[in-house]
Amino acid sequence: MIIQPCKLQGVYEFILQPKQDHRGHFTRIYDQKIFQEHGLTGDWIQENRSFSAKKGTLRGLHLQHGIYAETKLVRVARGGIFDVFVDLRPGSPTYGQWDSILLTENNHRMVYIGKGFAHGFCTLTDDCEIVYKTDQPYAPEHEGGVIWNDESLRITWPILKPVISERDLSLPSLDEFKRIQQQKTKER
Repeated sequence: MIIQPCKLQGVYEFILQPKQDHRGHFTRIYDQKIFQEHGLTGDWIQENRSFSAKKGTLRGLHLQHGIYAETKLVRVARGGIFDVFVDLRPGSPTYGQWDSILLTENNHRMVYIGKGFAHGFCTLTDDCEIVYKTDQPYAPEHEGGVIWNDESLRITWPILKPVISERDLSLPSLDEFKRIQQQKTKER
């Protein structure tokens, strides 16, 4: 397992190293010792499966904030995705910047996304299955996000007309998200 930092601090690409023989292969997905050696959280309490039937399905950009801010470990079990993460950490020097990674069932990669990042993906194949671990439970009262096609982010999605939920279409722009977060901070 090779771990290398991505462009945005707090996000890491994992390159898995399958061991192959005549029967198939074996791949270590998680190793607590290796995580600890890299100073990464690995206290996973939930694992989720997301299945998308159609190529061009877009999910995101989601995050949980406050005491339920979550770290994710994302991999593709079937198909392929264009995976995106946006820095929404208040005070971060890279606030509002994004990066992406291609995850497929065959490229043996995962992405570790730290707390404070919005996350989303677009499926590149039909029948796409994503599996991800989180270190916090789902908490709808602490969820938020940013609209997928926010003009200030300029994310270069590989699709123009995605299959997307009404919920995700109603997410705020980055500017609106920032205003909402500032208002919540003032109310505390």
